[in-house]
Order: sequence, then structure tokens, then C-alpha cells
Amino acid sequence: MAWHTAARPWQRGAWSIEVRGDEIADIAFEGRRVLRSVRAVVRDSGWATPDLVVDAIEEGPDGFELHVHTEGQDADLRGVVRVDADGDRLVVSMDLAAPDGFATNRTGLVVLHPHQAAGVDLHVGHTDGRQKRTRFPEAISPHQPVSDIATLAWTDDGMMISVNFAGDVFEMEDQRNWSDASFKTYSRPLALPFPYTITPGEHVRQTVTVEVSPAGDPDARAEPDRIVLTSGGPFPQLGLGAATGPDPAPATIPRVGDVRLVELDLATPSWPAALHRATATGRALDVRFILDPADPTVPVRAARALRDHDLARVGVFHRTGVARHVSDVEAVASLRRALAAADVRAPVVGGARSHFTELNRERWRLPSDLDGIVTATTPLFHATSTEQLVEAVAMQRLIAMQTVADAGGTPVHIGPVTLRPRFNDVATAPEPAPTGADLAEGYGAEHTGIDDVRQRVPELAAWTIASAAALAVPGVASLTFFEEWGPRGIHSSSGAAFPVAAAIDALAALAPGELQWGPSPDGLLWALGVRDADGHTRVLAANLGPADRALTIEVAGATIHAHIPADGWVAIDHSQPARGSTLASA
Repeated sequence: MAWHTAARPWQRGAWSIEVRGDEIADIAFEGRRVLRSVRAVVRDSGWATPDLVVDAIEEGPDGFELHVHTEGQDADLRGVVRVDADGDRLVVSMDLAAPDGFATNRTGLVVLHPHQAAGVDLHVGHTDGRQKRTRFPEAISPHQPVSDIATLAWTDDGMMISVNFAGDVFEMEDQRNWSDASFKTYSRPLALPFPYTITPGEHVRQTVTVEVSPAGDPDARAEPDRIVLTSGGPFPQLGLGAATGPDPAPATIPRVGDVRLVELDLATPSWPAALHRATATGRALDVRFILDPADPTVPVRAARALRDHDLARVGVFHRTGVARHVSDVEAVASLRRALAAADVRAPVVGGARSHFTELNRERWRLPSDLDGIVTATTPLFHATSTEQLVEAVAMQRLIAMQTVADAGGTPVHIGPVTLRPRFNDVATAPEPAPTGADLAEGYGAEHTGIDDVRQRVPELAAWTIASAAALAVPGVASLTFFEEWGPRGIHSSSGAAFPVAAAIDALAALAPGELQWGPSPDGLLWALGVRDADGHTRVLAANLGPADRALTIEVAGATIHAHIPADGWVAIDHSQPARGSTLASA
């Protein structure tokens, strides 16, 4: 799989588009981006997403058609997505049919508004003709900021943009919750029952009409090649996820980082073996229990198993129920009782097991006296393109800042950071689990997660440096990435290092010291560093763009000039020349 998605540029008049597979992406007018994308999306009854495969592209004088069909999830839908441009108007239409019928939670067009619209005035036209003035949310909104949408209008980059939706009732959600760089307007309101059935031969037809008119001068652009780093408290503790792959474990493997995060599902017979494997790393443990609703005595036995182990922290989540994947008052109380009964002392943390989404929506369920707030992040949830992955880094910064602000001084622990979900948090059926007490089948994400070939490619090292730079803000006490080994790890199942291992080594080498952090000028260039007790400063910088970049970094009174290769990173000592890490050696 190539790191960057192959794109087919298309232009008519003032309109330009990047066609990336089935996605109508980076829709721009006179070179200024209007929408992040429009695409047809199909979700099955368990919220899984069948692939929408493009069979052919037919171009006409004013537009083009994507002839598409679904693959996977037992979905068989076929049809056309069409784009037409006429002056200042662009129309995207969809016509899909399921010859044999299909049970779906969502089938229709989805519009992604750029995240830069945050805080911008928004005019909403409802389906009954009512009008409303509001704003794109500035802080990440836990719930749908706008519902019952027929039209939307706003001003961006010197343009008045209006969008008309036809074929269904639409509503908006803030996808920054999942680290997507967008606000999403989609159809079939979630308040309506789902799944619903597309009957055999029924056509799903929807249209999105975009119109643009001048509204002022284009927005000023930030200086694109300068980052200013400032001091921000202790550098975060670095951790790795415990490996969830099947035995045998690699015979020898470098032990990197301070902590191993191990998630123990107490409803499975293999959790003691998973704990034993994690302790063999010789690192302090960040233990996350998943409660078994069928056996309330398990937490006490699990707490006893933690005796005599070096514990960084212990957390707990519900497996099922209204507070599933969240640490509510009841779950934390049961953990504390179990730890006390086992005479185990460790900081007790809580938050969300899945995404920041659940922490943002369910924060009120958490007790107020936690020793730490935890949240995970996985950028490839709604879409799987590398563009999605790259854009997510700037959203990780927002997530980190908002989590710290809401924590009110309580330490924040972010992780695991993974490419794909470790489990389906919206699953409507039981997920697979190991059947034996050993790790011959692996456990956890080995059964419930999704692997990604980009775990093994050189470019992931730069992405990991950038992600750490985005997430390491004052108040974040620890960052945990990936797994120690296996298909979701920094080493293979045989122990060979993937390229990303070099990035983890470089991050681990920064600590301890005082964090040096700052904003990215464009979401592609990122940097972080550390200043030690002797006043020595070390910096890591990453470039997520497809072209080499020159970067100026101001840190601790020094000005550093560095050349960063495309999709690469560098390690910098401000008293020495930058030593570059290319794709071949990073």
C-alpha cells in the first residue's frame, strides 16, 4: 500500500477537485478550499463500512461520473456518483440501489467541512423552512451541533458558501472527536430507528448543491516554515502497548519506554497470561481492567494478581451497559474496593477506553477524585486514507488541549495511540475473544482490532514524531503508542524492528527533562524537544508533506535551521548541525 493515496485531479472553470478513489476531495473554488470532501457512504447494521469500489470514471464536458459498487460486509449496492460544475455552482449527486435489499444504519452522501471553520458564523435552513443562526463549534462538541438540516451557509477564506441538501434529512456532528479534521453533515438522523432496510430494487438518491460567491479578501496565511517552542513542564512519560499477538513472543527485543499498557478483559480466560507476558517486559505496568458483568468477584482476583508488580497506574472500564467503555463512579468504586482488599496501592485512573468521543460525551459519569484522566485515539476510524492520518495530527493537538483543560489539573494520560481501532466500540454483536487460558491465540486487539500495512512502512516514523509533538502539551503526563511487537507493534512477531521503532527510540531518548512544545504552522511540520538540567536542548522535527521542507525552530534562545525530507524526520542538537533521518535510515 502506498503511503499517499493516488489522486486524479479534475478542473472545470473555477472549480478544482482531487478524486481519491470514491472520495470527491479538496473541493476548491479559485484555488480556495470550499469543502474537505463529499462522498457516498454505506454502513451496515453493525456500523461497519463496506468498501465503495470505483469501476469506471466517465468524463463529460461539465462533469464526471463514478460508477461504483460495494465490497465486503455482505453488501451489494451499485450505482453512480456524479459531479457537475456550472459557473459558481457544483452539484454532487448519488444514485445507489441494492438488488437484493440491504439492512443499513446509513447509506447516503456525506459532506465534510474543513476544521478551519471552527467558530465561524453558520446560517441553518431547516426542513420546515425555519432559519437559525449559530456557529461551527470552537471547542470539540460532544453532541450534534446542528440537526434537521436542509441548507447551510457560512463565510470562509473570502467566500460565501452555501450548501443545499436533498433526498433526506441531514444533521451535523463534530468529527474532531475522532481526530478527523472536519465537521460532518450526513443523512438519516441518529434519532430515527436503525438499522433500516433498503428494499430490493429501491434507489437511494441524494443531491448536494454547493454555491460560492465573493465575500471579501482571502484569509492571510501563517508563516509556513517556522516553529517556536516554549517550556511546558515535565516531558511526558513514554509507554508502549503490551503485545496482543499470539505466542511465541520474540526471544529478544529491545525494551524501550517507561511503561507497558496492558488491557485485561476479565471476561476472557487468558487475562492472567496477558498480565504475565506484560510483566516480563520489566517495565512498570499501566493496567486497564475491563469488567465482567457476569462475575462481580473477578476484580478482587484480578487485583490480587497485581501484588508485587511495579504499577504505574490502574484503570477500569465497563464492558457493557450505558457506560460501556467508560470509567463511571460504579466501576471505579469496584476497582478501589478490590485494590484495598488485595492490599495493592497504585494511582487509580479513568476515562474512555475507545475514543476521545466517549470521554467528551460521558465525562459526567467519571468520579471527581481520579488520580489521572485517560483517553485513547485512533485516527483511521471513519476513513482509512493516509490523508486522513496526516490531517488527524492537528486534531490530536486539539484533543490533548481540551482533555487537559477539562481535567482541571488532574494528570492526563493519552494512549494507546494506534492507527486502526483496537475494537469496535459501536459493535451491535459480541466480538470474538480467545477461548483458551494461554496466549496461543493472542488476546484483545488480535481478535477485535484491525491491522494496517502502514505499521511497517518508513513514513510512519515521521507520523509518530508528529503525533507525539501534537499530543505532548503541558498537563499530559504520559503518551503510549502502538504495541511492543506484532502486526500492531514497533517490532515484528519475530523481533525485527519496524522503521517506527527508530522514532520511538528517539522519543524515549528525550526524557527526562523539561518539555519544549509549540504549534505547527500548517499541520504538516511539527517539532518537540526537551531541555535538560544542564541547559542542553534536543529537538525532534517531522515533515508529513510530500516535499522536502526547510524549517526554522526557535527554542531556548537559539535559532535552528533544519532541512527535513518529505515524509521524514530529523533529530537536532542546537549546539550541533542537524542530523537528518531519511526514509532509508529513519
